[in-house]
Amino acid sequence: RYVSQQKYIQSHGAPANEYNNDYVGVASYNIFAGIYVATIFGGAVFFDLIWPERHEDHGVRLGWKLSAIAGIFIHLASCIAMTVIVATHSAYVTGVSTAEGNRLVTENGKIVLDYKHSARIVTSVVFGWIGWIFVIASTVILVVGKNHDEKMGPWSTHVREAKKNNIDVESNFVNGQPSEKPLTNPLTGEQPETLAPNHPQPAHIHEPIRTQEPAMEMQSNHHSFDSSAPAVNPAHT
Repeated sequence: RYVSQQKYIQSHGAPANEYNNDYVGVASYNIFAGIYVATIFGGAVFFDLIWPERHEDHGVRLGWKLSAIAGIFIHLASCIAMTVIVATHSAYVTGVSTAEGNRLVTENGKIVLDYKHSARIVTSVVFGWIGWIFVIASTVILVVGKNHDEKMGPWSTHVREAKKNNIDVESNFVNGQPSEKPLTNPLTGEQPETLAPNHPQPAHIHEPIRTQEPAMEMQSNHHSFDSSAPAVNPAHT
């Protein structure tokens, strides 16, 4: 915003000019410090998540540690410089009278010349110091993590035990030993019910049931037999 205001004053009030190089310079350095910190710790997180089993020489691990420690001092220098300049400096207009300079500043949008009276600038300073605290915490985590990897490797204890015993990494462990019981749910604190082992069952072949068709009745059975009819005398035939 100060750069835009400087261009406006130069174009509308020549030979007027606004001096704000102190704040523009320290703000640029603050951007560099943020990019440096994001590059170091962002790269470390990316490689640890995507490629945790990678091989790194001692010099590479030492470089990670020194780069993280350097980030503390780079960001600290930015915070100190921002605090001093915002608290003690201010922009000003040169080349014209004070009244003319104030008029040009007012026409541009009332951007205050005194840095400490700008809410945005003060907020950036406050967040800069908060960010520096997190840079220290991130550096401690990175250094401790690299020291752990040098001694124990990138894997956790239960994964190392699983790989050493040729056990599935995704199986449950209790006190470093594989367990058949499900672990306690870390979210609810409840222990789920034990599931029965899922053993494959032998295949059962069901033969189709064959139903006997009713026997064909004899042709004579299709005719009814009348028992009341008189007997036929063979002599009359």
